[in-house]
Amino acid sequence: MFAKIRAITSYLPAQIEKNSEIVDSRFMKKIGVKSRHIATADESAGDLAFAAAEKLFAENKLDRDGTDFILLCTQHPDYQMPHTAAHIQSRLGLGKNVGTMDIALGCSGYVYGLAVAKSFIESGLARKILFLTSSVYTKYINVRDTSTRPLFGDGATATWIEAVDDDKPSLSAFVFGSDGSRFDKLIIPVGGSRLMPRDNPEVFATDDKKNFRSNYEVFMDGMAITYFTLREVPKLVDDVLTAAKLTRAELDYCIFHQANKFMMTYLRDKADLNDVPFHNDITTTGNIVSGSVPLAIEQVVKSHGAENLRRVMLAGFGVGLSWAGCIADLSGIRNVE
Repeated sequence: MFAKIRAITSYLPAQIEKNSEIVDSRFMKKIGVKSRHIATADESAGDLAFAAAEKLFAENKLDRDGTDFILLCTQHPDYQMPHTAAHIQSRLGLGKNVGTMDIALGCSGYVYGLAVAKSFIESGLARKILFLTSSVYTKYINVRDTSTRPLFGDGATATWIEAVDDDKPSLSAFVFGSDGSRFDKLIIPVGGSRLMPRDNPEVFATDDKKNFRSNYEVFMDGMAITYFTLREVPKLVDDVLTAAKLTRAELDYCIFHQANKFMMTYLRDKADLNDVPFHNDITTTGNIVSGSVPLAIEQVVKSHGAENLRRVMLAGFGVGLSWAGCIADLSGIRNVE
């Protein structure tokens, strides 16, 4: 039995923030983001994930009672404790025999989560897994941080992964990597157990580019993240192809973490993928972190169908710093109009 992705859907909050109200048109064109969906003050990451799960069950007529396990990838749990996936199990009305687990990863999280789901299913520990991603980054980015806020949107995705009797794996050639020495290049300094809020008052500051933020909000060294991506991801592409024993010409599609238009265009060229179909569009969503890969998969399936997506390279990279890639057969995904 092998793990196979059967359905994917996304849920984006109703509230929209336009980048034309924040930055000039030149920067907006460079990053490729015109608008983003923004969670309201009373919408949590758990709320968005729950909505994505309900939408997945409704659109695909899935038997929710068949769920064996819920994986939730988020860096924004509803509470420090308990883990948010447990609460979602209850909200979905699922039985107590359902396992639950949060994965605290960002931009690389979807590929890592697929590896976890594959491990559970192919070891016989589960047969049907509900894999959720949810991000509410904008709650942690100051509205006056005009180098970071225009990039990020909020949203959640739901992926249904189940055991199938097949002659080869649908998820394969996984490659992982980390560079924890650069952990501070994308970080929220205060809020964890190292710097507790009660011991570290909120302090606001303006950087040399006039971006305004506090030590409770996201700091991103954009140049360092760009260099990291262009240094590590082309090698990741080579390593995944080697593991899969494939050439670039044999790939049906590349669906990578959607960081921004400029970076993705440059990355595609540097990784020698100009002749491979390559998704690069976050015009109305922005970067929704761990949800960007499944959101892109949903968009590609809706526009091109899934039947010819048998050798798709998936890749995520970012906060950690971390990266991961794999080859996925997406031909079994239901195309919901």
